[in-house]
Amino acid sequence: MAEKRRYTSPRREEQARATRAAVLTAAAELFTEHGYAATSMAAVAARAGVSAQTVYNTVSGKPQLLKAAYDRALAGDDEPIPLADRPEVRRMYALTDPGDLLHAYAEFGRQLLGRVGPLMLQLANGAAAGQPDLLEHVRVTDAERATGTLMVARRVEELGGLAEGLTAERARDRIWVLNSVQVWHLLVAGRGWSDDEYAAWVGDAMCAAVLR
Repeated sequence: MAEKRRYTSPRREEQARATRAAVLTAAAELFTEHGYAATSMAAVAARAGVSAQTVYNTVSGKPQLLKAAYDRALAGDDEPIPLADRPEVRRMYALTDPGDLLHAYAEFGRQLLGRVGPLMLQLANGAAAGQPDLLEHVRVTDAERATGTLMVARRVEELGGLAEGLTAERARDRIWVLNSVQVWHLLVAGRGWSDDEYAAWVGDAMCAAVLR
């Protein structure tokens, strides 16, 4: 028996992508504005202009919605390309001067925090209040950020840039703290620093903290 050909419609696929983008954007906005616990799937549907069933068809449940909305906000799009494989990150790792690399990483972090920083803070506050879904989310995203930061520290080590006696793991920890959403919030929202001032200071602080 001949296998049925799968019919695909470019227009339908485009509509599905647009619907998914609307749902994830609405979720990120509401999670940021009201917090995870106070945001219902129905509220996300209303903000996105779709039915609640459409939200469930897009993602299977609220924790999955959080993950998808966070990932999209972080990357700035819904493309299935890991951050480490994106052109701007590849260009960063191609740099051969440790100081240039750390300043590029500070600028990259500024761009990410500009997109997802307020959401990260809201989720961190929810995790601190003991919300189970958010405790797991923050555990996973902190681990992902630590992994990415270790890659930067090891690249600095490869280039011979680490301070004498400093391991890549300890360099990671110093960079991880300086590049945190909490530092970003204190300086940009709390003290009124511009994005450029923040990125320049973080880059300088990273260099002072880990380079020879």
